[in-house]
Amino acid sequence: MAKKLGEILVENGIITKGQLLEGLKYQTVQGVMLGEALIATSAIADESVITHFLAKQLNLGKLSLREFEFDPYVVDLVPYDIAQKYTVIPVNKTHRSLTVAISDPKNIFMLDAIKFLTGCNVKPILASAEEIAEAINVNYRADCSMSAILNEVKTADNFEVVAEEKNNEPEDIVNDTADAPVVKLVNHLIIEAVRKNASDIHIECYQNILRVRYRIDGTLIEMPPLPYRLRTSVTSRIKIMAELDISEKRLPQDGRIKIKTGSKVVDIRVSTTPTIFGEKVVMRILDASNLMLDMSKFGIASAAMKQITEALHAPHGMILVTGPTGSGKSTTLYSALSALNKPDTNIMTAEDPVEYNIDGINQINVHPNIGLTFAAALKSFLRQDPDIIMVGEIRDIDTAEIAVKAALTGHLVLSTLHTNDSASTLTRLIDMGVDAFLCASAVRLIIAQRLIRLICTNCKQPLNHEKNELLQFLNLTTEELNDMTFYKGAGCQQCNGTGYKGRAGLYEVLPVTANIQEMIMEKKAPPLIKKAAVEEGMTTLRMAGIEKLKNGLTTVEEVLGATA
Repeated sequence: MAKKLGEILVENGIITKGQLLEGLKYQTVQGVMLGEALIATSAIADESVITHFLAKQLNLGKLSLREFEFDPYVVDLVPYDIAQKYTVIPVNKTHRSLTVAISDPKNIFMLDAIKFLTGCNVKPILASAEEIAEAINVNYRADCSMSAILNEVKTADNFEVVAEEKNNEPEDIVNDTADAPVVKLVNHLIIEAVRKNASDIHIECYQNILRVRYRIDGTLIEMPPLPYRLRTSVTSRIKIMAELDISEKRLPQDGRIKIKTGSKVVDIRVSTTPTIFGEKVVMRILDASNLMLDMSKFGIASAAMKQITEALHAPHGMILVTGPTGSGKSTTLYSALSALNKPDTNIMTAEDPVEYNIDGINQINVHPNIGLTFAAALKSFLRQDPDIIMVGEIRDIDTAEIAVKAALTGHLVLSTLHTNDSASTLTRLIDMGVDAFLCASAVRLIIAQRLIRLICTNCKQPLNHEKNELLQFLNLTTEELNDMTFYKGAGCQQCNGTGYKGRAGLYEVLPVTANIQEMIMEKKAPPLIKKAAVEEGMTTLRMAGIEKLKNGLTTVEEVLGATA
C-alpha cells in the first residue's frame, strides 16, 4: 500500500523518486507511515497533500475538519480515550451508520473497536492527523476524559456511604480517601447513574475492555469504557463498599450499599459473578425519590382503576399482579400498600429482597438458606394478627396454598406471579396444585402489566406508516389507520440517541366475576377466559398499547414487543 501511494505521488509530480526512496528508508528505520516519513524528510510540507492522495488511492472520501461543525451528541458516541488513542473523531450519524474521520486507514482494529463500542456500522473518511487532533481538543469536553475523571472529578464532595446499624453518623469517604482515583471513579459512576435515572449499572470484563452500561428506561446504554488496568481495583472498591469478600473471585456474591448524594439517600443492591475475563458487577439502584406511589397517576383506564380500588378495599381475597421481570410489578404492589397504609391496619410483607422501606409496614427479607421461605414467613404472619399480607412472589405450591387459605379466612393478600397475561394466572395456580374451587373463591382481581418506552418529546417526528410492515400484526382496520398519526424519535442527546425517553405502563385488569368463577371451576382454557373477560369490558394489553399509539406516545415496535 505504501509503495503504491509513493508511486501515485511520484506520478503526480508531488515528490521525486529520490525523495520517495529517502522516505521509504526513513519509514523502515523509524517504523512510521510513509506520509509521516515524507513529511519528516521534508519531501512534503503539508499533511493535507498526503491525505488527498491517500483518499484517492483507497477510494475513500476526504474531509477538511477545520471548517466542519461538529454535533456534540455524535462526538460523544466515541469516548475521549478511544478518540485520542487512535486519532479518530465521529463526524456524522445516520440511523445505525456512523461516519468517523481517521488518519490511519490500515488500522482495522480501531474500526472494530468503535463498532463494538457504538453498536453502529462504521464508515471511515480520511482527514489529516493534525486536524483530527485539533478537533478532539476543541470538541471533547474535559469531563469526557477518563483521566479527567480520575484526576479532577469533584462529584465525591457530596457523596457519602451510609453505614447501617453500626452508628448513626454516615461514613464520610471523602476525607479518608479523597486522593484515591479509583474511589473517585466508582463514586462518579454511581452518581452519574443516579443523575440519569438509571436502574442498573453493569461493569463487564472482556478481553482488553472494561465495559460500562447503564440500564435507562429498560434498555442498556453504552457508556465510555473504563481503563482496563483498573478492572481489579474497581471491582474491589465496589466489594468493599458492599462489605463483600474481596479475596473471593470464584463464586458469586451479593451485597448492599447505602449512599447519600446531596439530599438523596439511595439503596444499591450489588451482585458479582465470575466470568472468563474477570468478575462482572451489576448494581441495582433503588432510588426511593423516583418511586411513584400514587396509582391514579399510572395511566390506568378509569373503569379498571375503579375495579382495582374496589378490590383493594374488600375485607378479604387475593389480588395478583403478573408480568415479566422489570415490568413494574413491585411498584404496583408498593403503591397499593401505600394506599392501604393506615394506623388502624396491620400490614406485613415477605420480600426477596425488600426493595423500598415504607414506614408503618412490617417488611421481612426471606432467607431460604436458613429456612425462612415465603411459605414459612406466611405461616408466621398468620400468628401476627395481620389485616393485609403481601408476598413478593408465589413460587411453589406451599406458598400458593397458604396464601389462598389466608385470603379465604379474612385477610387481603397481594402477590405476584410470572405469567403472560391475566387469564393464564388462574390456570397457573391450578397447575401448581391449588384446587380450582379454592382458586375461584379466593382470587378477586388480576393485574397483568408491561412497561413500554415513550417517544422522546425533544426529537419526536411523524412517521410514514405505509413503510412500516409491522402494522399488519396490529390487525387495525383501514379506517383506524387513516385516523392515526404514527411517530418516532430521531435520536438526540437528551435520549442518548435511542429516540425514547421515559416509560409508561400497559395494564390488563381482570376482575373475577361470577361468570369467570364458573369458568375457573370448569377449568376452561385461558383464551376462553380472556375472551369472556373482554366481552365483559376488559381492556387487553394489546388494546392498551394501541391506545398509546393513537395518542402518539409510543411506537409500533414497542407495542408489538411488549404485547401479544
